[in-house]
Amino acid sequence: MIDLEQQKKIVTESEIVNKLQELAKEFDGKIAYSTSLGFEEQVITHLIFANDIPIEVFTIDTWRLFKQTLELKDKLEARYGKKIKVYTPDKKEVEDLVSKKGEFSFYDSIENRKECCQIRKVVPLNQALEGVDCWITGIRAEQSANRQQMQQLEWNEANQLYKFHPLFYWSEEEVSAFIQKHDLPYNPMHDQNFPSIGCEPCTRAIKPEEDQRAGRWWWETSDTKECGLHK
Repeated sequence: MIDLEQQKKIVTESEIVNKLQELAKEFDGKIAYSTSLGFEEQVITHLIFANDIPIEVFTIDTWRLFKQTLELKDKLEARYGKKIKVYTPDKKEVEDLVSKKGEFSFYDSIENRKECCQIRKVVPLNQALEGVDCWITGIRAEQSANRQQMQQLEWNEANQLYKFHPLFYWSEEEVSAFIQKHDLPYNPMHDQNFPSIGCEPCTRAIKPEEDQRAGRWWWETSDTKECGLHK
């Protein structure tokens, strides 16, 4: 039984593996991990696949991802001999949006950008989470001010399920050290000042003084930089 009041800070690799195994047992067949194929997500994917933890791993292809992101998915599947399930937007909804507002309406306003994210990311996510009672994510607290307000294990009212963020307390340096230790594949764009990688038209490299998510929706202010997946 999940007790949010008595939860303890989970940090080490063994603690994370144990917690993932515990949750997989608690939510048998109703637990899933969403990977955006980002840097930290490689750690969690490795822990799930290498330890044969029965958690479905899925990703969302918005049809606007970088080529390097799609290539990484193939590399992961080849390395572990396991499949990453792919969810995509509704073709008609995308076509209607483009027909009505054009290919790049998201640059015009926050409302337009969130509309695009809703169609390309949130709707497919909702489809992926149907029947899921526990959702595993790659969120880390230091990624943004908004994420610092979250808890490592929390109840997600919007989706009516529990969310667990295994690497919530990890730093970027700890993630990097783990990836190097296990020689994990990752998106080469991370070595070109792209710490956070989303859709190609909405992602740019960051400058040395900028925070990790500054390259996402860079034309907006920092307090709006969420796509709706993690409210």
